[in-house]
Amino acid sequence: MPRLPIVTRPATAADRPIAATRGARAFIDDPALSFLFTDAADRPRRLARFFALITSIDSTPALWTLAGDEKGAESAVALWRPPGSWRTSPAAMLINALPLIRIFGWSLRRALAMQGQIEAHHPHPPHWYLQFVGCVPERQGRGLGGAVIRARLAQCDADGVPAALETATPANVGIYEALGFAVTGTYRISGGGPEFWSMWREPRLL
Repeated sequence: MPRLPIVTRPATAADRPIAATRGARAFIDDPALSFLFTDAADRPRRLARFFALITSIDSTPALWTLAGDEKGAESAVALWRPPGSWRTSPAAMLINALPLIRIFGWSLRRALAMQGQIEAHHPHPPHWYLQFVGCVPERQGRGLGGAVIRARLAQCDADGVPAALETATPANVGIYEALGFAVTGTYRISGGGPEFWSMWREPRLL
């Protein structure tokens, strides 16, 4: 059976709750966030708060891309950070200190340590950074996640700008490679955390 046409669009400020909800559901079994939110029963609640905070921090909602098809509501979401903005600023961390404590609880120190390691391995040349991408579980395997990524990659190619990401999900490495990313290194989060793959994509000539 042929796949239904997929439609992607930039998010608006009114889409913040949709983006947060889709992100929370998509990352329910993510190795990195499962390492931080170890209680599986409590994880959905904490992920909902986490992605609500992430969507509120980003001042430009259009950096979130949504995708859906004719069979259902928009089910996939991607968050890109523009060149020079891949790192969350210390000011944003300070302003949101109380929400972060509420979200992570005793795991906050571990979360900050993980963030520090990710940033230490992150590339510095100008690039678009794919910080989060996911699709709700019941709609996975339909090309929605790939669609929200390709929507931005097309602009990267048009502008001649590279893209970067990291993933802690081994099965995703091949998916990203098919989109033009290449593994540039691996590292493991201290304290028994997951392994990450750093990936980079040069823009394709049009």
